[in-house]
Amino acid sequence: MRRIITVCCCLLLVLLCEAQRKEISQARTYIKSGKDKDLSSAEKLMSDLLTKDSANRHNPRIYATWYETVLLQYESANEKLYLNQRYDTLQFFSLIRKLYKIAETLDTLDSRPDKKGRVRPEYREEHASQLNFLRRNLYYGGTFQVRKAQYDDAYSYFETYLEADRQPLFTGYDYLKRDSMMVQAAYWATFCGYKLQNPDTTLRFHELALRDSVKREFTLQYVCEAYRQQQNDSAMVAILRQGFKDYPEHPYFFPRLADYYTSQGKYDNVLELTAQGLKINPRNQLFLLAQSVAQLNAGYYDDCLQTSEQLIAVNDTMPEAYFNVATTYLNRALALENENEPRKNRVQLIQLYRAARPYMEAYRKLAPNEPKRWAPALYRVYLNLNMGKQFDEIDRVLRKLNN
Repeated sequence: MRRIITVCCCLLLVLLCEAQRKEISQARTYIKSGKDKDLSSAEKLMSDLLTKDSANRHNPRIYATWYETVLLQYESANEKLYLNQRYDTLQFFSLIRKLYKIAETLDTLDSRPDKKGRVRPEYREEHASQLNFLRRNLYYGGTFQVRKAQYDDAYSYFETYLEADRQPLFTGYDYLKRDSMMVQAAYWATFCGYKLQNPDTTLRFHELALRDSVKREFTLQYVCEAYRQQQNDSAMVAILRQGFKDYPEHPYFFPRLADYYTSQGKYDNVLELTAQGLKINPRNQLFLLAQSVAQLNAGYYDDCLQTSEQLIAVNDTMPEAYFNVATTYLNRALALENENEPRKNRVQLIQLYRAARPYMEAYRKLAPNEPKRWAPALYRVYLNLNMGKQFDEIDRVLRKLNN
């Protein structure tokens, strides 16, 4: 019985091998004709062999034949484009990517050790040379897809371009050191990941992308967004700090870093950043405003008044500067009221409310669509200053807000 099974298995193996030889032979016939239609038929024969039986995926001859059919299709397409004949540009680029994938798989099979443990790849040198010559078109295929906003496909081109450096097929080419476009390809791969909102894809080549000094500030932004999506706050803050260090006045890094520290109640960290920024540009309105807000939140009222007045001197139309001055005076008034010493503190309270009034009224004029911020404050001011007409008007505003 065991002998019968063995014989059947041998017969089946012979039949499978014969089928492979027949298909490969037919493909070789198609290849010899060189016609586009025949080359497509030859490719289909090989891809069908790989699809129909997984055992065929271990046969280097199938991949070698498949590679040859695609290479000839590419050469035909390249000739048509060179002669300005009609041809699908996307199909042209896809042939290059396909060549890389086939050759890499073939090289893996071709590099298996023989019975004596020797590794003698038959196709590596020729295929590596051919693909190295076509390499730039792989990069251009990626940029072509970027222009069409096909970021998923674009990424696959750049990934293939970059991963070639790690493929045994290209041993000795040392692309990371010798190919200046590796850095640009890494940037575009990172950009595609960002557009796809895929943090893992965004971060895959980001370290190499950061070597591109021209686009480095953008890469830092993409990386920061990836860490934010991963909820990796420590990594996100590290990138924001690096971005702020390298590009202190860039509108992306400082505001997000300041907002993060503010959300954590770490106002001294914000003040540390603003101090660094103001050393670079003492009149930078963003730094001055962030410093004013942090000082207000931390209860450094004298400092807040000084910074806010400095900001008003730089830009007298910025609403927040007036709001911070008024709020400083109102917070001091509230602290006195909480002492429950009305007679003792009456004169000082009146002074504080009088000081707050012009700044909060100025804020109202500059930010008329923010009644939830200025109406309650002015209600307190007019009430404590016994300003009946103004009090009645602001009371109506508050009633309208609460209805």
